[in-house]
Amino acid sequence: MLLSILLAAILPSAPDTLQAVTVVADRGMVVSRTDTVLVDSFTDVSSALMTVPGLYVGDYGGNSALKSVSLRGLGSAHTAIYLDGVRVGNLQSGQADLGFLDPDNISSVVVDYAQNSLSFNTSRPVFDDDRDVAGKVRMSGGSFGTWRPHARLDFELSDDIALSTSFAAEGYKGNFPLVDGTLRDNNDLRRFRGGVDLFVPGLHVKAYANGSKRGTPGSLSYPSTDRQDDVNGFVQASWVNAFTPRYELRVSAKGSYDKLYYHSQWGDSDYRQTEIQLNTAQRYAINSWLSASFAADLQWDGLSGNVYQESRLGTVAVAALAAATSRIKADISVEYDGAFEKGGKSWNCISPSADIRFSLLEGLDVTAFARRAYRTPTFNELYYPGYGNKDLKPEDALLTDLGIDYHRSFGSWTLKARADGFFNSLRDKIISAPSADDPMVWLPYNVGKVVAWGADLLAGAYYAEGDWKACATVRYGFQKALDKTPDSYTFDQQIPYVARHTVTADASLGWKGWSLQAVFNLRSGRVDAGGDMPSWNTLDLSAGKEFTFGNGLSVAAKVIARNLTGTRYEIIRDYPMPGRSLLGGLEFRF
Repeated sequence: MLLSILLAAILPSAPDTLQAVTVVADRGMVVSRTDTVLVDSFTDVSSALMTVPGLYVGDYGGNSALKSVSLRGLGSAHTAIYLDGVRVGNLQSGQADLGFLDPDNISSVVVDYAQNSLSFNTSRPVFDDDRDVAGKVRMSGGSFGTWRPHARLDFELSDDIALSTSFAAEGYKGNFPLVDGTLRDNNDLRRFRGGVDLFVPGLHVKAYANGSKRGTPGSLSYPSTDRQDDVNGFVQASWVNAFTPRYELRVSAKGSYDKLYYHSQWGDSDYRQTEIQLNTAQRYAINSWLSASFAADLQWDGLSGNVYQESRLGTVAVAALAAATSRIKADISVEYDGAFEKGGKSWNCISPSADIRFSLLEGLDVTAFARRAYRTPTFNELYYPGYGNKDLKPEDALLTDLGIDYHRSFGSWTLKARADGFFNSLRDKIISAPSADDPMVWLPYNVGKVVAWGADLLAGAYYAEGDWKACATVRYGFQKALDKTPDSYTFDQQIPYVARHTVTADASLGWKGWSLQAVFNLRSGRVDAGGDMPSWNTLDLSAGKEFTFGNGLSVAAKVIARNLTGTRYEIIRDYPMPGRSLLGGLEFRF
């Protein structure tokens, strides 16, 4: 679905917002269940997302590894990724690698449980009254041969128009030691990123490029010398205009090109994917409390390479009604999804949804949503030689959530507490199994069913007065994501890698330019095809100091200790994560 999150409330400078956030999507719906995480406190995007219990971050170990994300047991291909309101797509594998994002340019990410999506937002420029140029230069490095230069320049072209340019690079030798004293090799990375953003009232134009060369070391059981080169580039624009007090139009467009070259001892693969998007949304206020909206999106994807060639046209149309009074905000919608490929293959689906937020008392809300989610098979699942199955049906899911949300401010304090229960049901799950003709050959089939249910709990406090700022948040997530596939050898067992128990805790303290932060993560109750997996926990600490000089110049120094306890753990079996590491850096702002 090509719906985007375009507006969020201003957030405090803390690891996690503790204020009520209203998010408005393209079709005008009021999203009742979101989490907003600030990224600037973390060294990478995946570390920030690890603080959200309902989120599974897949990591194959080390900076060079693929990093994917999925929500509440549904799989990464079900989770939509947006950058500044426009969707990031990959129809080859269905997984968007979070490594292509530049964390130094991302201000926050909104996790939307109702839309099953993550929306990343670029930091907007801020200028002093007497300056029309601002910028920052950062250099950081540390363990395992890591180095990360980053530079950004912002230009105030007029009172309403700003231009931002950025460049970043990353190097990583990846030779971290394993438990037996050997080194994890062929895990190196070289990456370069660059972007330009034009901010005009109602208009945001973005151009971005990312390229990397990396090793893919394989698992400890089957190490490899394979290599991967990838290039990504896109240009996108988002425009919104309120023509009258009642009528608003939003339009976004995107063109992108992705190239992936995989060099393997079993043969080389070369993929080139082109994508074109056009997304529109109209909203009309019928009266002071009721509005109607309609969204229509088109997306064309073409994939060519030495393995296979395919193309697909995707369409989305959504009609919605949204009501808002002093105590209740509600949305109902009907969505059409269609996908059409050359040769006549097509998929179609009608998906209803409902979303509500009801205010019981001041600062105490009840939230609920229900939605059908639909995922067409990826190109690899359908057409990869020797693996693809052209007869696959789309995965079909029902998402539901019921929660209570408390948020109040008392002078210098803001308190927040939340409890959410959820139930997701997924049928026609695409799984791999031995084929009937040859048990040694595994193919994808629509024989899977998954039922996921659980609860997310949160408690937090934020304090700000004078030179002091402090924030503390504790989250607990319980999730049972069970395989309900008939005759499956894992019937009624937990889905691989989904943690039954998740605990995250973060705390930060700031005073006169000094900052201190601690982040604790725990995962337990995980399994995979090999059986139970060990529980693990990590502790990260960071400390910094910002020195402010005249004429808007400041210098900040920061030190980050990752996995301070030296825990040896694996998110994916036989793909070890690095042990204890230390990063340090200097940032100059002007």
